[in-house]
Amino acid sequence: MRLKFKGLAVGAMALTLAFGTAACGSGDSGGGDDKKITIGMVSGWAEGEAATHLWDKLLTDKGYEVEVKTLDTGPLYTGMAQGDVDLFLDAWLPGTHEDYWEQYGDKLEKVGSWYDSAPLTIAVPEYSPLKSLEDLKGKHGEYDGTIVGIEQSSGLFRVSSKEMLPAYGLDDEWKVKTSSTPAMLTELQKAIDAKENIVVTLWRPHWAYAKFPIRDLEDPKGAMGKPDGIFTVAREGFGEDQAEVAGWLKKFKMDDQQLGSLEDLLENKYKGKPEQAVDEWLKANPNFATSMTG
Repeated sequence: MRLKFKGLAVGAMALTLAFGTAACGSGDSGGGDDKKITIGMVSGWAEGEAATHLWDKLLTDKGYEVEVKTLDTGPLYTGMAQGDVDLFLDAWLPGTHEDYWEQYGDKLEKVGSWYDSAPLTIAVPEYSPLKSLEDLKGKHGEYDGTIVGIEQSSGLFRVSSKEMLPAYGLDDEWKVKTSSTPAMLTELQKAIDAKENIVVTLWRPHWAYAKFPIRDLEDPKGAMGKPDGIFTVAREGFGEDQAEVAGWLKKFKMDDQQLGSLEDLLENKYKGKPEQAVDEWLKANPNFATSMTG
């Protein structure tokens, strides 16, 4: 989820053609009467998937034509800055996505924060003898010197590999392996099933904490950074073009129970069927929709 990645310009150029025909940005919105909205989403980020599918349903029920685009983090911010993506509901600020905000913030709008405290973490199974990040020192041989990470474009990869490892003197012994969020979770489940050693990068909120017997390693040096807020951000001009929707999103809040229960439905009971997951969740939370868009 975080990034200190200097090659963003290349990603931006590569995405120009990909977004050339995406017709829901500031150039095509046509003002407040336009009912088309494009939401960007990063695959595997459970909290963002939950929020995105929820708002897809809420906006569709209000007569909007919603398109969800699944993108990596860099291309998603590029798309918003170019006006080809309207909304992103999983921006971690001020820390995790600070580099994206520094590069694109003058072309984006903060709509509102919907989750107040979201830390980046390093997690292990409950049976692990490790208690703290300090305990990793000298233990690399038992773990193949590998912390299983997620996408290289994520800020979580950057902060764990470039900040945490040096802070604890681990950069000569350990590496953070890039993969994808789904691949990391698959490795975590396989290791737990076999009672094997594993260390992974994670974040809160995430359904994995409810599904797996895992815990965070203590971080006495604070190397993983302070918890962020999770924000809805938008392309420049969205608040003016889509004042009604922006007003709804400013009210948007979720607590741990609400978010965790929706993530569980999406990931476990209705995997690959987000509409059914959201429908069941809204039935169990009958006042939520009216509190947001009523």
